[in-house]
Amino acid sequence: MSTQREELVDRVAEAVLQRPRQPVTRVAVDGVDGAGKTLFADELADRLRHEGVPVIRAGVDGFHRPAAERYRRGRRSPEGFFLDSYDYASLHRVLLDPLSPGGTLRYRVAVFDLASDAPVDHPMAVAEVGSILVVDGIFLHRDELVGEWDFSVFLRVSFAEATRRWQVRDGVEPRRRTTSDDRYVEGQRLYLTACHPERRASLLVDNNDLSAPFVVRAGERGTG
Repeated sequence: MSTQREELVDRVAEAVLQRPRQPVTRVAVDGVDGAGKTLFADELADRLRHEGVPVIRAGVDGFHRPAAERYRRGRRSPEGFFLDSYDYASLHRVLLDPLSPGGTLRYRVAVFDLASDAPVDHPMAVAEVGSILVVDGIFLHRDELVGEWDFSVFLRVSFAEATRRWQVRDGVEPRRRTTSDDRYVEGQRLYLTACHPERRASLLVDNNDLSAPFVVRAGERGTG
């Protein structure tokens, strides 16, 4: 990790630690596909653990809907990608609600496996009071979710850079954009337009250069 990146992760960790844990601090790391969300969330979780804090790591990808529901508007539909990709009711029921104030603290971090297109019986766990939940994924500042986070980060990355990254990540040869890409890129544009995640996030971070990310500004919720 570069010095600049380490300093940024430290800054975010300090801001998260200032939030009251009631009983669990819930943190979101949002951005378009390829923005570097999982890497950033993992680094943040490691930094928090270094402070002796129990951390729960989860991703919204463990809460996909079945393919029949995801593609019910058509396999190329941007609206379908934005509206039908995830099972937010299950995300609330088994993860966010139990870790909210007054919740049971009994949670699961996944209910569905995308590769097999089948539910998974992920084991139930019990959170320690004072834990921090770090969730990464797209669309985390939707209306259904924005009020659930005690702290959130949006990673700003251009679609060109994000596409290059996911092609490398997924082992895809670089190619010209095709109509199938419209579902994903345009679906995420719908999200950016409808939900304004850059404003809703506690912190907006430019992550175009992985070695030199920087804070653009605090969002509506501020950095506390």
